[in-house]
Amino acid sequence: MAFCFCFGVLFLLSLRTASTRDIPSGVLQMECRERYFMIAVGFSFAGDKPRFEAVDSTGVHAITKEYAAECGYTISLLPVLGHVELRASYFSCHTNDADDEVFTFNFNLIVTRGGKQATYALNKTCTLSLPWSPREVTCEVNYMEVSVRSEATCPYVENGDSAFKPALYSDWKVMFQRAEDQFLPMNLSEARKLGYVFALTDERLVFRTPYEQPHSFSTEVNGVPVEVVHAVLFSRQSWVVLVVDLLAACSMHNGSYDGGYMIWETSELLHSLVSPLNETEVSIGANGKLVEKKVAEERGYAVEKINTTLQVRIPYKAEGGYRKSFVSRDLYEYYVFHLYLEQISVDKAEIAARLRFHRIIVTPLLRCHIFTENQTLVRERAFTIYLGGVPEDVVLVSIQLNGRDFTLPLTNMSTYKVTEVLHPNGTHGYTLTVLFDDPIVKLQFSRKAVAMQHILNVNYTLAVQPGNEPYYHETTVTALTRVSPPVFDAHCSESSIHFKLDHRPFDYLWELAIGSDVLTSDLADQRGYIFSNDSQSLRLDVPLFTNGYKYQDVTLKGFSGTFEILVRVPETSEVQTSTVKTCLFNPKEFIMCSTNGKVNVVANLSLPIPSGGSPAETSLRDKSCRPKDADGTRALFSFAVNDCGAIIMLGRDSVTYRNEIIFSSVRNPENLSSKNRVLLQCTYTVAGLHALFSAYKFESDTVGVGRIVHSNRIIEGPAVDPTSASTRRSVTVRPRYQPSAKYIKVSSFLKNLSNKGLKESSQVNVFTVI
Repeated sequence: MAFCFCFGVLFLLSLRTASTRDIPSGVLQMECRERYFMIAVGFSFAGDKPRFEAVDSTGVHAITKEYAAECGYTISLLPVLGHVELRASYFSCHTNDADDEVFTFNFNLIVTRGGKQATYALNKTCTLSLPWSPREVTCEVNYMEVSVRSEATCPYVENGDSAFKPALYSDWKVMFQRAEDQFLPMNLSEARKLGYVFALTDERLVFRTPYEQPHSFSTEVNGVPVEVVHAVLFSRQSWVVLVVDLLAACSMHNGSYDGGYMIWETSELLHSLVSPLNETEVSIGANGKLVEKKVAEERGYAVEKINTTLQVRIPYKAEGGYRKSFVSRDLYEYYVFHLYLEQISVDKAEIAARLRFHRIIVTPLLRCHIFTENQTLVRERAFTIYLGGVPEDVVLVSIQLNGRDFTLPLTNMSTYKVTEVLHPNGTHGYTLTVLFDDPIVKLQFSRKAVAMQHILNVNYTLAVQPGNEPYYHETTVTALTRVSPPVFDAHCSESSIHFKLDHRPFDYLWELAIGSDVLTSDLADQRGYIFSNDSQSLRLDVPLFTNGYKYQDVTLKGFSGTFEILVRVPETSEVQTSTVKTCLFNPKEFIMCSTNGKVNVVANLSLPIPSGGSPAETSLRDKSCRPKDADGTRALFSFAVNDCGAIIMLGRDSVTYRNEIIFSSVRNPENLSSKNRVLLQCTYTVAGLHALFSAYKFESDTVGVGRIVHSNRIIEGPAVDPTSASTRRSVTVRPRYQPSAKYIKVSSFLKNLSNKGLKESSQVNVFTVI
């Protein structure tokens, strides 16, 4: 019984002229490859659920998932690339095959946009660019396809005609074998119902099967998982039995990832029925295209033979691969490589077999290292924050600054600035700029650094494209700037000094003081200042002769008055700085009662002095106390408050020192007119005084309140000469002497007086200093 391989044409398909006219712009590619035809359609055109139909002389055939695996079609949705891809084998079911060299494809692309369905015809004719090998196997992602060539003729057939006649196709049967098992034979129509396809072309016999068929089996070859389908075709023609042994075996290795490489493995011999090999040549490529050996080496592609195992190693970032970002709490990325491998093997009989693999290798999820870098330069008084390592398919859509949201792009009116930065490696970044003085920036005083800390919390919202899957990245940046204590603006008026302080956010770190007292509204009321404080500024108007002034250069023409506001650290009262303002004042008449008991008076004597008299001829009660300076109408006196014949008056809470100006000309020795007396007085609070008598050193915590009275009566109470008989109680008159300085509180003195029967409330007790 003779066995031979003789093949003929099984069926003819109608030939249609290829047309590329009216191809929609959404169709990105229609390309003939060595063993298949490829169509790529962008998602933006095709939508989420595009459909394909195959068209031939028998009608229109919808290409479903199951039908595609049976008939030699592969449809892949490639979100990383943004398109859907259709690959059709040259031996696919509805291809018009002319002499196994010219192949015509007719497809319908069906898309739905805006609720409306549209159909586009996509037609192409491909010409074989690489001659067929005696045996070829294609391991697609969803099916296995084997085609063998028949050059031998049956020796018992006259004229060498092929023994395989289309008319005999119905007589052929197939028997599947699995390891030691042998299934019952079935005719080809029954096999077709199970998903198997057998086809005869002009020169080749084609067998195609989806993966995981009932008659397939899995095994391992040197640790490599392999799926095998073994089909035996046979037919009896007269006394000749024709048998064809068809074997499809493909590596089912899923790929792995190690040390930055994607790894995939296959075996030189995938099944024991394959004849021992003499030589194996491996070519590698990506996305259905092989590349030259030099290009593969430049990209880092490598194939290593380990015993009889072929190990393919691809750098995960190698050219030809693709990456995709993915959010799962954190931001990850994975890399996809569409491996295209060709293995050409020559057995000992020098019969070549060509094996092609289409395999998708995917890395595990790898963490994306998005980072922020604080590029702030304090001298620029602005935050500069760089967000880097952002993958190319991730965009920044909004930012949150200290809890306030801003959508990108920012408006032209915004004081914030976001700039995108592109990098050659495909990543990009964003630079954010925010001024230190912007109200959105938080301020906090750092006592350790003695500086102002500017704080900016930034929450970036990024979105993975397509789909806008959100990812959030947070950072906080701070900057320290030297802070200066507040400084007042000050200006002079005729009778006051005016201070103004514009508030800054950090002015609360200091306290303001006048002398040893903290400046408050209560203190201002007590001292007669005019005080106001609102959200914008603090204002303080200090009238002349109120407490806190220091006077210098007192003359008839005026004097200089100085007022100082201290800026202190609240916890320690340490003075950090101060605002000092000195103004020149020239009132016509004034009296100054200082804390050390010195009195300066400029009095207008134009009325009290008799005709022909001069202010220079006046004196105080003590005639030795004469003016320091005088002009035609005024006289300047400078004396100790408790000297020059002063009269002391004690009240419940105050002590008043009185004196008067006397005209004592030799030509007119009489006093000033009693109707126009010029009385002088300085009043001090008892609580602030440290001494009363000239025998002791005078000192007061506050200045006295001075008055010049042009009147024939004393306003504050009766002034009684100590030598007068109308004195209610005799007073010891002490001679003038100068003991060593000594301090005594008024309260102690009053207590002694009380012990002697004197009442504190009495205002008529008069003590004359002689």
